[in-house]
Formats: sequence, C-alpha cells, structure tokens
Amino acid sequence: MNLQVDIKIDVEDKMAMNLVDMKLWLRRAFEASDYKNDAEVSVRVVDEVEIRRLNREFRHQDKITNILSFPAGFIEGFPNNCMMHLGDIIICSEILFREAIEQNKLISEHWAHILVHGMLHLLGFNHTNDAEAVTMENLEIEILTGYGLKNPYEESL
Repeated sequence: MNLQVDIKIDVEDKMAMNLVDMKLWLRRAFEASDYKNDAEVSVRVVDEVEIRRLNREFRHQDKITNILSFPAGFIEGFPNNCMMHLGDIIICSEILFREAIEQNKLISEHWAHILVHGMLHLLGFNHTNDAEAVTMENLEIEILTGYGLKNPYEESL
C-alpha cells in the first residue's frame, strides 16, 4: 500500500515541521491502519482567518480550530489496484504553535500528533462517543510513542 501526499502551504509564518516530516507522520498513521488500497491525501496549512471560515462554512461552527479533516468517504467495491482519495486535512499553524506553548509541548511533537489525528479521521476513526475516543486516542499514542514521541494526552510539566 502506498500513500501519496499533496501539501499546500498557504501561510508565510515559519513552519515547525518540514514537508518530509509531515508526510512521514501521515504515512505512519496510514500504515498503522487496516487500510489496504493505495491512497492519496491533501493537506493544506492555513491561517486563523481561513480555518475559521472553513469551520463556519462546513461545520457550522463560527470559531477557530487547530485542524479540520474532510474524509472523502469509502466506496464499497472500489478496486484494490486503484488509488483512492481519502480526503483533505486543513491545519492552522498559528493555533498549533500557540497550543504547543500553552501545553508545554515540543512544537514538532504537537504537529506530529495533530497530523496523525487528522489522518486517522480520514481513515474512518472518530471520537463522537467515549468508546470511539478511547480507540482513536490509543492508536494515536501507539503510533507516536512507537517512534519515540511522548504520549500527547499526558500532562506536560
């Protein structure tokens, strides 16, 4: 299984994570799933104005957020030898920087966590109830700690 990643940076602020590392974390989440087809995903890094606009337009929530995931949906009977578009991830770099500082986390680790989180949404994981949240969080922890990062749900000192 292969994952193709298209990243568009629509902000001028300094990125905490380079494109190679962004793709790496998306691939790690992809590989940890049971997904069998080749796939592609689009990622866009935006500012607070744009993430708020998108959140208002598509989720009817007039507020900023750190990430939005728009799964394309799975197609029953889709041929295994074809590449499927999993969906789009929109990340607000300004919010990630601020959250990392407020939560006393390394910015690069917070980026990794949010990328993994967004990718898992595209792969069908969710946190709409407690059981789903536990499953998704445990997989996030497994992926991140498996590569030497801290558990993102533990309090940082």
